[in-house]
Amino acid sequence: MSHVERPSRAEAEAAIRTLIRWAGDDPAREGLHDTPARVARAYEEFFAGYAIDPVALLERTFAETEGYDEIVLLKNIRLESYCEHHMVPIIGVAHVAYLPAHRVVGISKLARVVHAYAKRLQIQEKLTAQIANTIEAVLKPKGVGVVIESEHQCMTTRGVHQHGASMVTSRMLGAFRDDANTRRELMALIKAPA
Repeated sequence: MSHVERPSRAEAEAAIRTLIRWAGDDPAREGLHDTPARVARAYEEFFAGYAIDPVALLERTFAETEGYDEIVLLKNIRLESYCEHHMVPIIGVAHVAYLPAHRVVGISKLARVVHAYAKRLQIQEKLTAQIANTIEAVLKPKGVGVVIESEHQCMTTRGVHQHGASMVTSRMLGAFRDDANTRRELMALIKAPA
């Protein structure tokens, strides 16, 4: 990703005041007076992923696995991202799995990688690929599987207004792509009740 020069907080707040005026309201009225500062702070949280290096999150691994070589799956990782086309929420869950080759990573790191990429302007297909590709590149496991299920607010609150429609994307690498039985095992684990 190329480096983008960030505007100052004052410039960001001025832009938010402009959007409030564009929407038809007065940014100086009592209820909106502090809104530009609140929105700027919210954007810092919404887009915190730009300041996180997902590769660095996975670099500390553990070799003491007693030869464990079966699927490691972290299910139902809550995901909040933002559509790069409309800047509205994408809300759902990610399921992240890998087949260790020799080392494992702390499971919280898998959730952190999901959040590092989700907290950016995204499309779900790219988000799914980024998570899987990073895990494969850093951990070098026998396989990686990522499945994301989410609802896109750009479809529920505008446009076609399709409430309850969910999008599912997956990225299967290594054994999860090449071995149908391994892929079926993963999908069964994802669907199994927690």
